[in-house]
Parts: sequence; C-alpha cells; structure tokens
Amino acid sequence: MIPFSPPRIDQKIVDSVAEALTSGWITTGPRTKHFEQQLTAYGGHQATLCVSSASAGLELVLRWFGVGPGDEVIIPAYTYAATANVVVHCGAMPVMVDSGNDFNISVEAIGKAVTPRTKVIMPVDLGGYPCDYDQINALLSSPEMVNQFTAQTQEQSKLGRILVLSDAAHSIGAIMNEKRTGSLCDITVYSFHAVKNLTTAEGGAICLNLPHPFDNQMVYSVLNTKSLHGQNKDALAKTQIGNWKYDIVEAGYKCNMTDLQAAIGLVELARYEDDNLVRRRQIFDAYAAAFSNDDRFLVPEYRTSSKTTSYHVFLLRLARATEELRDAFVASVFSKGVAVNVHFRPLPMMTFYRNMGFSIAQFPVAYSNYCREISLPVYFDLTDDQVARVVEVVREVANELL
Repeated sequence: MIPFSPPRIDQKIVDSVAEALTSGWITTGPRTKHFEQQLTAYGGHQATLCVSSASAGLELVLRWFGVGPGDEVIIPAYTYAATANVVVHCGAMPVMVDSGNDFNISVEAIGKAVTPRTKVIMPVDLGGYPCDYDQINALLSSPEMVNQFTAQTQEQSKLGRILVLSDAAHSIGAIMNEKRTGSLCDITVYSFHAVKNLTTAEGGAICLNLPHPFDNQMVYSVLNTKSLHGQNKDALAKTQIGNWKYDIVEAGYKCNMTDLQAAIGLVELARYEDDNLVRRRQIFDAYAAAFSNDDRFLVPEYRTSSKTTSYHVFLLRLARATEELRDAFVASVFSKGVAVNVHFRPLPMMTFYRNMGFSIAQFPVAYSNYCREISLPVYFDLTDDQVARVVEVVREVANELL
C-alpha cells in the first residue's frame, strides 16, 4: 500500500530529539524560543509564538481580540472543523460563506456576509494555496467596512476594523506577491500536525504581523502568558538567578510547545525550502502533467504569476461526478493499493453544524468542489515510481468508472 501522508522521520530528527531529551530541557525552553525566531525570519512577519496546536493558536487569538457571545466570525463552509469549533468555544457565531473554484473562500461572499457584529474573518488556505489576501485586506480596510465595525475591546478599538486571522494550517511556505504566508495579513496560524508539510508531531504557531500602533512583541508576551495558565513567566525565564517568583495575571490556558517538539521543527524548517518543498513541487508537477490533458479530471490551480502553493494537498477533481461516484472511485483506488483522501467534508454536512441550522444547499460551489475531490499522496519520501503508480491506478479506475 502506498500511504497517503506519513511524517518524515529520519536520523536527523531522531538525533535532534535525543539531544533535547538529554539536554535537561523537555518542556518550553531554548529550542522553542529558537524555533520561534527561525519561523519569524522565514515568514517575514514580526513575531511568532509556538503553541500546542493550530486550533489552540486560533482560539488564543480570538480570545485576545475579545471575541465572545454576540459576535460573528466569517469562515469558509469548506474547511476542517477546527476553524469553526474555536469560534464556538468563544461563544461567538461562525458565519459560513461559499468558496471559489480555487477551493478558497469567496471574497465577494465575505463582503455580503459582514455585519456590525463581525469581528474577525478567518480565511483558510485550502491545500496550501493562499487566499487572495490583497483583496481581503482591501475589502476590510474600505470605508464602508470600517464604518460599520463596532469595537467593544481595547484591541478592537486599536485595530479599528475587522481582524484578518488566517488559518494557514496547510500553507507554511506559500507565496503571494513575493511575500510568504505569515506576512500576508494581521495574524496567521500554522499547523505542525503529523500530516503537515512541516511537522513537530503536534503543534502550531501564531505569526504576528499587526499594523501600527500595535507592538507585536508586546502582543507576543500577552499571548505567551495566556498559553501558560496566565503565568507571567515561562519555565525558561524562571531559571534566571533570583527570577523564580511569578504571578498569575489571568485565568489562562495550557497550550505551550515543548522543546521536544521544537527539536523536530528546527530540523524540518532548516531543510524546508530547498529540500521538502522542492520534492513536493516535483510531485505536484508530475500529477499536473499526468492529468491536465484528460478531460475526465480537473487539476487544481496551484501556481500563478502572483501565487504559489505550499504543495500540501493535491486537490484533484473528477470533472463529471456525483458524490456517490466519487466515493466509489476512492474505494476502488484504495483497493488497488493506493491511499487517497478527501479534503474536507464541508462543515454544513456535519451533524453539529447541521443542528445549528446550516445547510449545504446554501454553499453550492463548496459542495461542487467537495463532491468531486480526491486528494492524492504528496510527501517527501514518495518516490518517482510510487508517483507513477498513483497515476496508473487513478487512470485505471477512471477507465472503469468514468
């Protein structure tokens, strides 16, 4: 069986974790801080806080911005549940909007969904392909949008408009107009889950890029405190001579990254741009070459003159298929020894969100994309022979079913 997306665990990773284990630091320590600095340099934003997951990062930001009951957060209907769940955790209402043909949130739909209750827009870079942040940023900075924004907290007043919080779980390393994900909007959150391009087993990072008059380093300190039960000194700070005494300044949360995780991340980031992404691009290009001239398939947009994906998920679509036919297609590919996936079931199709009143009928583009989508294997250790076998099997099944 060709697996779908196994993590890259080689001797460099093993050695790095072993060094962390024997260093005396296994919780948040010097490796985590160094990883944060390296992520900041890579993304080109202002500051980075590493946390235990992307979900935790998104929720920390929402709570810092004062999102709560009565507020609305606009998200795409086509995303993983974490995007919506964190809004619900805060007591706010997720407002779902439709997608475009590129799988990403529709900017036009955002504009129609904004109300005086809207506090945050959470675009999702599905498959690693960046949303059109230039259009989103311009929309939310327009006089019409600014004038209807109702600030209720100091942070909201300071920004003076709707916050753009990017769910970039898939897109570290993606580029738009020569800027990397992390520096494309106000705040960006990465995921380092085991199946992501760059993994720390579990983990995430909050990338701060807030405009003047925000002090991003000060916001980092506030979020760091929130991630440590409201404790105003982390474990590393308390090791300084005479610095043991700490205070609890709020009832925070527990979602810090450990040095064991950072040890993996440092290896992965050091070889990410010139190694990992190079191989992933080769796989994307091979799939595109194989399926672009076959009218039974739709190859995803993943590279243009202004945008480049992170090559996370290859979102192949069957040109003419029902959901039932797509499901049969996936089962048949699996039966021939190739693991594929589907990204994702849109949120209005999930029981919890259906029970909240959402209906997939309200999101025709999202459903059309989903019901025909098949995610093909993409990972560093996937060999050329395995890529060829994936293509061969997909074509065999197409000949049988399409």
